[in-house]
Amino acid sequence: MEFLVASAIGVLTASGLYLVLRLRTFPVIMGTSLLTYAVNVFLFASGRLTVGAPPILTDAERYTDPLPQALVLTAIVISFGMTAVVVMIALGAYLGDDDDHVDDAAEGEDAR
Repeated sequence: MEFLVASAIGVLTASGLYLVLRLRTFPVIMGTSLLTYAVNVFLFASGRLTVGAPPILTDAERYTDPLPQALVLTAIVISFGMTAVVVMIALGAYLGDDDDHVDDAAEGEDAR
């Protein structure tokens, strides 16, 4: 189970980084979304992977730590707001210049 979750986090992170390094707006937005999903799964997995355990601290022998679950819920809300703001900024940049390149170099300049 741990290997599957670790592999999923690695695949999400690698594909997110690949998309963030693209020079178009939409892949960059999708890459940041994948990176936030990878962080959310990592935070959720940091509270130990236990099946069927209650998320409360009682006298039970097995329990799930509720703090990573609260962090993930907060991160989901923040990432949704961040994605909405970035989409609006990208849409405004595209409608203003009729181009969705992310780099800052002008068309005639050499981008180094």
